[in-house]
Amino acid sequence: MSRNSTAGMFEECADELNDFINTLERYPHTVLAFALRAHLSGLLQALLAHGQWTRAQLTGFLEEMEHETLHPDGD
Repeated sequence: MSRNSTAGMFEECADELNDFINTLERYPHTVLAFALRAHLSGLLQALLAHGQWTRAQLTGFLEEMEHETLHPDGD
């Protein structure tokens, strides 16, 4: 799969997820965060279990997410 195709798929998927999340506006943000965390945890475990990601890739992903979350301005 080409890099442009992957970028396009990412944008399309992110847009669809955003649209779906907007349908859940009746739930408090905290509830959404915990539900999304549980779902993400399952997805990451599946990637690891099926050999699509290594532990190092998973760790890197989580470290990047932590940095993006806690340091959104890149500091």
